[in-house]
Amino acid sequence: MLSYLTRWMSRGAFQALKGASSRPQLVKTPHIGNQTLAAAPLPFTGGSPGIRQARALDQERLLQIDWDDGSCSLYPFTWLRDNCQCPHCTLQSAQARSLLFSNLDVHTGMDQVQLMENKVSITWPDQHSSEFDPDWLKKRCFSSEARQALQEELFLNEREYWDSSLQIPTADFEEVLHDDKAALAWLEALRRIGIVYLRGAPAEQGQVARLSQRIGYLRLTFYGHTWQVQDKPMANNVAYTSGELSLHTDYPALHHPPGVQFLHCVRQADQGGESEVVDGFHMAEQLRREDPEAFNILSSLRVDFTDSGADYCDFSVQSKNHIIDVDSEGRVTRINYNNATRDSVLDMPVHQVQPFYSSLKAFVEMLSRPENVFTYRMEPGDLVTFDNWRLLHGRKSYLSRGQNSRHLEGAYLDWDEVMSRLRILRKAVRGDS
Repeated sequence: MLSYLTRWMSRGAFQALKGASSRPQLVKTPHIGNQTLAAAPLPFTGGSPGIRQARALDQERLLQIDWDDGSCSLYPFTWLRDNCQCPHCTLQSAQARSLLFSNLDVHTGMDQVQLMENKVSITWPDQHSSEFDPDWLKKRCFSSEARQALQEELFLNEREYWDSSLQIPTADFEEVLHDDKAALAWLEALRRIGIVYLRGAPAEQGQVARLSQRIGYLRLTFYGHTWQVQDKPMANNVAYTSGELSLHTDYPALHHPPGVQFLHCVRQADQGGESEVVDGFHMAEQLRREDPEAFNILSSLRVDFTDSGADYCDFSVQSKNHIIDVDSEGRVTRINYNNATRDSVLDMPVHQVQPFYSSLKAFVEMLSRPENVFTYRMEPGDLVTFDNWRLLHGRKSYLSRGQNSRHLEGAYLDWDEVMSRLRILRKAVRGDS
């Protein structure tokens, strides 16, 4: 089921969440198909690739590299000059470009190109020289297949969809804190599946902060670096009550909501308080198939969200977000939905109001179908980590018993920090460049 997880880390570190009602049937998103290197070079992953020939195509202003494996790559002159790796053009200690764009000739030619010790050496019209390693060039091939593969390597955009039969990937809290392989497996599963369960944390406050240090730092919000989910008098958030929480993402009232959420169970309710999660990306794709008009409306109309009060400091935030965010290729990138903070302000022409409500109703009903909702119960010491841009989460009501009632501690991180640590761990564990 989760066979790829076992390849990522030591045996036994990940296991099925015990108590799940059924075994998972993960639905995979389409993977990149088999690619022929001779037709489209992919990012190079082993050894040093050999170059058979390098020649300048002056009319097209392209450098053609013929590789020993029979494939061919094309590189624009301007891009090569812009990315010269010499100490004058690149600050080596930071791997950052020091060549000023104002000094770049975007119509440059090429005086000479030759192979020297299996490196591509270029002399430019101003007699500046550049050298490029074959593996550096091959990884940056401009073919569509190579670019897609490199983007997948950098961002891990492929997802594994799931439904109510999810078997949550589970790891040991202390092992994730102290073992790089376990930490890498945790973050890769978090990216691919969207949720990972950690067990064995002390049942006391402060554990989400400890876990965040494994990555970098926490995202500060108006609710603080960490926040206590408890039944509170005069609550400034619906989460701080004992009532049912409908499925939602956190903080769509911000234009850039937190990407990752941690929730640690310090104390569980005697009755009720079960957690619910839904794969929002999966549901958005299902909506696109079943009701394309609703999908188009929710991914094109911006909805107003608001949140105000006082906590870490006083606040009054306002945002406009699509319920479903998609990128330029139509791929779902974020879900923004919280019924509690959806504003009464609705900035759209009157004729679009009813279609919007009908579309949102269709999406919410799809989210709430029993076959799509996975329900679990956290116990003290359990810590769940999940993708707040992808998953919608909720909670069943619980019986509140004052100071001894249910208590979760939560925290946020941004995906930029999480992906940064994932890449660093991948390099440390596997030697990836």
